[in-house]
Amino acid sequence: MEVVGYGHSSNSLRPSHPLSLFNFRPTFSSATFISFKNQPIKCLQVRAVASPAGFDEMVSGTERKYYMLGGKGGVGKTSCAASLAVKFANNGHPTLVVSTDPAHSLSDSFAQDLAGGTLVPVEGPYSPLFALELNPEKAKEEFRSATQISGGSGIKDFMDGMGLGVLAEQLGELKLGELLDTPPPGLDETIAISKVMQFLESQEYNMFTRIVFDTAPTGHTLRLLSLPDFLDKSIGKILKLRQKIASASSAIKSVFGQEGTPKPDATDKLEQLRERMIKVRELFRDTTSTEFIIVTIPTVMAISESSRLCASLKMEDVPVKRLIANQILPPSTSDCKFCAMKRKDQSRALDMIQNDPELSSLMLIQAPLVDVEIRGVPALQFLGDIVWK
Repeated sequence: MEVVGYGHSSNSLRPSHPLSLFNFRPTFSSATFISFKNQPIKCLQVRAVASPAGFDEMVSGTERKYYMLGGKGGVGKTSCAASLAVKFANNGHPTLVVSTDPAHSLSDSFAQDLAGGTLVPVEGPYSPLFALELNPEKAKEEFRSATQISGGSGIKDFMDGMGLGVLAEQLGELKLGELLDTPPPGLDETIAISKVMQFLESQEYNMFTRIVFDTAPTGHTLRLLSLPDFLDKSIGKILKLRQKIASASSAIKSVFGQEGTPKPDATDKLEQLRERMIKVRELFRDTTSTEFIIVTIPTVMAISESSRLCASLKMEDVPVKRLIANQILPPSTSDCKFCAMKRKDQSRALDMIQNDPELSSLMLIQAPLVDVEIRGVPALQFLGDIVWK
């Protein structure tokens, strides 16, 4: 086994000399981790450590796989997603972790500025690890600009291409551009979908064998997963409308002896978009390449919401196999009344999982509440060794 040490640098981590250690396996305690926070020394990065049985399935194979983590707000989705990405990278997978949550905390988890909507290399792990925070505000600004070109002519140009120019002129008095100045609900999810399409098609992302999504709270996530279906149906209706208008226009022109002048470009583009959406929908439902992991905490409210999320995922045919119950109080011999009551509440909540018709069939991962802040790659590695077993 080869262990690579990393010397400290203000800007980057550089490999130092490899050490040959027989049967070495790093162990972390909270005291050890606190020393990471107080000293400018990066922990050892371990190459080819045998993973526990549950993680073996997730790490096996070199084909690309997608993992989406979601659940109620405040349950630790970002920490779990970031720790999974670090774990994949430390086990030899070039990995990308993507935040689709408008309220980004991925930068906080990695203690590194990941804003800007571009790929940013993460310092520390053995294999390449990149992070990406989608920038919905930038996309919304682009949307506003597009709708305001020449007083909203961008919208009219689109409708002209669809053969609906006359209708656009009639709607002009309604100031269509102003109505569309405010981006519609679901634009954040649309941006996330467009990025998924890039991951599927762009050469830029071919190197990644694992892509981890830190999704927004439950409602946003469900919109994200149902969006391909919605857009597919919407585009289908627009194409049918375009065909009817084209047929009627052709019939009228034939009466007056005029040849039709079809404009297939817009229709072709919509058809291409529809096909890409079908690919994204198939990806979300592909049991061999995609898995959704629900993250919750042991409270009645969080588990009830997780149950509803699981039912919705099954309705969307999205594969879900694992449930992380996060922030569980560890056992203690102290007589703290607060802790004792909290443990009883958590125990009842965990019983709910076992008796819930939606959640009981999932693989339950219990993650303890830790006494340190999970921030930075060493901390995420520490958490990953606890959670991903």
